[in-house]
Amino acid sequence: MTAIYTIGFTKKPAEEFFTLLRGAGVRHLIDIRLNNQSQLAGFAKRKDLAFFTRELAGADYLYLPELAPTRELLDAFKKHGGPWEEYEVGFSRLMEERAAYARFDRRLLEEGTCFLCSEATPERCHRRLVAEGLRAMARNGLVIEHL
Repeated sequence: MTAIYTIGFTKKPAEEFFTLLRGAGVRHLIDIRLNNQSQLAGFAKRKDLAFFTRELAGADYLYLPELAPTRELLDAFKKHGGPWEEYEVGFSRLMEERAAYARFDRRLLEEGTCFLCSEATPERCHRRLVAEGLRAMARNGLVIEHL
């Protein structure tokens, strides 16, 4: 079974974050955040993260905004307190409209891929939904591990 990973950077110091990536053998860190350049992101700002990922974890960094939610969808959940269940349905519909999973390069799923978002845990984060969506479309079995 091939493993795909997810990770959030919030509440993780850089040392822990990059140690987790190295330890899991991550070769591709795929950033699926809507906003990856915020000053609040600390070490996880896009340009810095690309450098640190290469130098500290020996992995490539890719940014795939087609796997990110829209601002409207995210705001309805985060800012306006919408129910998670509505967010899940809306996100699933968005991925279908974009054909995001069908267009995803499946070779990446066989090479130590990790999906990155900001949430500390995966339960209410779209990175879990992305991993589950790709697992459902994969021909071979995939195991999801949340770092």
